[in-house]
Amino acid sequence: MSRIGRLPIAVPAGVQVDVKGSFVKVKGPKGEMQREFSPLIGINLDNGHITTTRNSDNPAERALHGTTRAVLNNMVRGVSAGFQTVIEWDGVGYRAEMSGANLMLYMGYSHPITVQPAAGIKFEVDVKARQIKVQGYDKEVVGQVAADIRKVRPVEPYLGKGMHYLGEKVRRKAGKSGKGKK
Repeated sequence: MSRIGRLPIAVPAGVQVDVKGSFVKVKGPKGEMQREFSPLIGINLDNGHITTTRNSDNPAERALHGTTRAVLNNMVRGVSAGFQTVIEWDGVGYRAEMSGANLMLYMGYSHPITVQPAAGIKFEVDVKARQIKVQGYDKEVVGQVAADIRKVRPVEPYLGKGMHYLGEKVRRKAGKSGKGKK
């Protein structure tokens, strides 16, 4: 039995879960999500807990068991508390600001880059801390939008300038020394 798949998911107060076979709809204070799962995995809602079961030890079913439980947990957690990814930038002249709901990035190009938020996504910019916060209720969308923002100016290994996730280790390279050549 999957160690992740067998764990029950507690449904917090204020979150409504509707299970119809392999179709699950979750509604909470942050938003509403719905998803169709594989019919190989059984999804049950009992006494405020969601459990996932599988019928056999087929490799396909074993692979889906933990994944289904993790995705369901992310759905419940997303509509109740939400998700946030923080991106930092380093570099002289680099800056970010809000223009309405859009994010404006000035990252050393000849023009500013405008990032429009996807559905359910909100941006916050802290200029003093040099951080951009990407917030939303869908973990997949938050991660993808953050990756797209980071891709505008990825961190460069020699000087460490660019955009990186909060806490991300940037591998630094040594530059040319110029010694030893004749």
